Amino acid sequence: MIALVDCNNFYVSCERVFAPRLEGKAVGVLSNNDGCVVARSQEIKNLGVAMGMPAHQIDPHIRRQCTLLSSNYALYGDMSSRVTDVLSQHTPHVDVYSIDESFLSFEGFEQDTLEERCQLMRQQVKRDTGIPVSVGLSTSKTLAKIANHRAKKESVFNGVAMMDPNSSDTRAFLEQLPVNEIWGVAGRSAARLNTLGIQNAWQLRTADPKHLRRHFSVVMERLVYELRGENCISLDDMSQPKQQIMVSRSFGRLTTNKTDLREALRVHASRAGEKLRKQKSLAQVVMVFIHTNRFRQDLPSYSKRLVIPLPHPTDDTRELIKPAMAGLERIFKKDIWYQKCGIMLMDLCDHDNEQLGLLAEPISDEKRARNEKLMATLDKLNREHGKHTVRIGMPRKQNAWELRCQHLSPRYTTRWEELAVAKT
Repeated sequence: MIALVDCNNFYVSCERVFAPRLEGKAVGVLSNNDGCVVARSQEIKNLGVAMGMPAHQIDPHIRRQCTLLSSNYALYGDMSSRVTDVLSQHTPHVDVYSIDESFLSFEGFEQDTLEERCQLMRQQVKRDTGIPVSVGLSTSKTLAKIANHRAKKESVFNGVAMMDPNSSDTRAFLEQLPVNEIWGVAGRSAARLNTLGIQNAWQLRTADPKHLRRHFSVVMERLVYELRGENCISLDDMSQPKQQIMVSRSFGRLTTNKTDLREALRVHASRAGEKLRKQKSLAQVVMVFIHTNRFRQDLPSYSKRLVIPLPHPTDDTRELIKPAMAGLERIFKKDIWYQKCGIMLMDLCDHDNEQLGLLAEPISDEKRARNEKLMATLDKLNREHGKHTVRIGMPRKQNAWELRCQHLSPRYTTRWEELAVAKT
């Protein structure tokens, strides 16, 4: 059996753990730059605040009843790790699907004990982390995902729902479940299925898999088997190295200052380097881009990008920053109000299978080892003490490019927060 454990209203739940006054209140968490609502408590949903609604468009009368908070990713990431640690105490097979979802395998466990086991697991997660979770159980990941949805919405399950793929209850539920609500079926795919006469999940389950493969792909074929209770979707693809790494962010306010853009690109290149080293890849090409706010018709519009080949594959932050700075010099224009800049690492290759060009000068083993040790130390310090604790270059304070986080809660659980409190 497979279980999908999903943290309920995760970002909001993390905030409530350390601010009990928010329990029962309408709470929303905002996206970067405090733009749109990306997480909602049930109370704020009941007020009619939709997912993705811009904060400034919330009716003032409703806004006065809400508590809106800036995204605190350091806190959410740490709380996610704590939840995963608890789940790992109940089964050794835990596949983290996202920051708030994990698939668990209960292979070898007695099936008639699983609901009770999952109830105990829910209680321990709540006790040890303060985060409420729901659990869906079935023989495939897709059905477990559907069961989890029922566990959240139907109070009769008390947070744990098990779906037997061959039961009449499962058939009745799949017959009323639209195909666009199935995990992995996007809007366009749903529309195409509808033209084939497939409106609900049960019709998809009983369709000819080979016929759907010809019209769609092998993924749709596997989805049919998943709905029949056969576990055939692997999450291994989720952990495959990315072919490109992009880091960018909108500025907290518009700027014409080249120094602001240089500092922002330096930070973005450092973050991209961390991601590159984490997946054990090397970059051979750097792309730098800058652009204005296309919605500001009262200001000149400008957008430019530049692709820069590197002399040799690298994951050294210093060697990524240098071409990024050179690229900015070539595409920057004066007297333009910029809203965003970013960097993309392209043409990635495996760290252990580097192929040098014919004219490339090889790096000595001693220099390579020294560089790798320096980058590993840099990553460790930033991981343990908070990102950007150690930087390549020192940005000024009060940067225009930094995010607006006017409602940011403390990073309660991180070591960075403990050090900050100690200094004060």
